Amino acid sequence: MSSPELVIQVLRAELRAAGITYKALAGRIGMSESSVKRMFGQKDMALSRLAQICKAAGVPLEDVLRRAADARPQADTLTPTQEKSLMANPRLLLVAICCLGNWTLDQIIETYRLTEPECIGLMVELDRLGLIELKPLNRYSMRVSTTFRWLPDGPVQQYFRENVVEDYFSGRFDGAGETLLCLPARLSLASSRELLLKIQQLAAELARLHQADRRLASDERDGVTLLLGFQSWESSAFTALRRA
Repeated sequence: MSSPELVIQVLRAELRAAGITYKALAGRIGMSESSVKRMFGQKDMALSRLAQICKAAGVPLEDVLRRAADARPQADTLTPTQEKSLMANPRLLLVAICCLGNWTLDQIIETYRLTEPECIGLMVELDRLGLIELKPLNRYSMRVSTTFRWLPDGPVQQYFRENVVEDYFSGRFDGAGETLLCLPARLSLASSRELLLKIQQLAAELARLHQADRRLASDERDGVTLLLGFQSWESSAFTALRRA
């Protein structure tokens, strides 16, 4: 379903929720009921007409547009080819991660040694790869879901294993709001699946807080990384001590 179709679908749902029939709407905007029905039967609608209908129905236009954007199907992962393209250019991967963190263009070039034209070019490439949708004035929206994850054992995750994990765990984890836990247990398969579901819920909660805090000023937020792993595992040093 295209974006204009989604907007019309959301607008139709808003009218139903408000108890406004096509006949009532027609009277409010000075059209015949048949013309209103025909207009909603089309796959597109002029922005001026959309704004007129929203005003007549008492529905904020920005709410309709936002809900339509939220309803757009989004991918949870990239393809192996897309990830390989990111790994071919470290700066492209950097800007991709910044975009996943909802950094603005200005924030990226103020923080990293990237010129504005170079950063814009990298964002154009991310648009081509399908990670973001670049908009006027160098703004963008994400084309991936809030539960986005890198491919298991894919190019990016392999890079993280080789170059990021050791660096990440070299930290002290004793700052405000920081912690490091390593909790061994013996679980049944059913219990493991239950815990995995809770981990997924935690990831969704992180995404919710991340979205909510976007309203705050940049100096009120800090970059954080939640790194979770859950698997059947024992340290090789301990395995060497097992009885034969």
